[in-house]
Amino acid sequence: MSKEVKIGIVGLGRLGRHHAENLAWHVKDAALVSACSIVEDELAWARETFGIKALYRSYEAMLDTEKLDAVWIASSSSQHQQQIVQALDRGLHVFCEKPMGVTVDECRLIEQAAARHPQSKFMIGFVRRFDPSYAYAKTMVEQGAIGTPFLVRSQTVDMDAYAAFQVKFVPSSGGIFLDMNIHDIDLARWFLGDEVANVYAIGGSYVHPEFETVNDADNTAALLKFKKGSMAILSVSRTAFHGHDTHMEVTGSKGILKIGLTPARNRVEILDSTGARTECVKDFYERFAEAFLAEAQDFVDCVVRDKVPRMTAQDGTRATEVGFALTQSFRTGSIVSL
Repeated sequence: MSKEVKIGIVGLGRLGRHHAENLAWHVKDAALVSACSIVEDELAWARETFGIKALYRSYEAMLDTEKLDAVWIASSSSQHQQQIVQALDRGLHVFCEKPMGVTVDECRLIEQAAARHPQSKFMIGFVRRFDPSYAYAKTMVEQGAIGTPFLVRSQTVDMDAYAAFQVKFVPSSGGIFLDMNIHDIDLARWFLGDEVANVYAIGGSYVHPEFETVNDADNTAALLKFKKGSMAILSVSRTAFHGHDTHMEVTGSKGILKIGLTPARNRVEILDSTGARTECVKDFYERFAEAFLAEAQDFVDCVVRDKVPRMTAQDGTRATEVGFALTQSFRTGSIVSL
């Protein structure tokens, strides 16, 4: 029997607004009843868009005042650990956007909190697992369609137009490997069914030198060796001019799966004075809109139907550990073992 899950959201920025729209309008059994942000314009948007009256600048005040079933955390990465633990310790269900924490110690504190409250559902936002194409490819791997997988090539590319404003967030987000590569790391673990043994990463600030001033990069490449011998090659760019070009290949002993190699907005081909072309998706939300909705529905279904979430706190910790190892390798020029 279904029930209405009363949700409070914290963070209404670039991605938080999309999450709020899904929860308010598109997710069965979800009720977005309150919102929290330190930005007054974001609270005004929630009031005008959804008619929400329970608006808070203080996260603690929202938790103490509202009778919530769950919280949806889309705030700054540096706030995730504290907000997750506070909600779990109040007996609430929790969804949190990646990264789970900005240090490995923070992730372990979250694991401990989740273990203390097994009755509460906790899900980390590794959204690509919910994309229909990635999910179908995972099913094919499980069915042996390409034999034994031994190599993952995964790429995450963001539009150059977003690069400049990201510089100021590097110190609090953990940098390019935690902020962008985290999805690729999770997918490699998921498809290969193994944990990372060692990593090597290179990169630089080739287009926006200001990233170098915060000890980060705008383009990187990484090689991961897994404990059972399989491999992953991961690349990240903040400087795409054509669109949000995220894709992946899985190579196995009997075949290869290629997922989204052409970032086409649709199946329309345009033939005009410039030649033949297709339009590209422009940002991560446009590319993964179906997945974000499926992810939100799955979280609410876990609460309503007492299902076990697909991603655990342990998944968040493992991916964060690898992200920090990649950061260390990039900064030192050395192979880093986990």
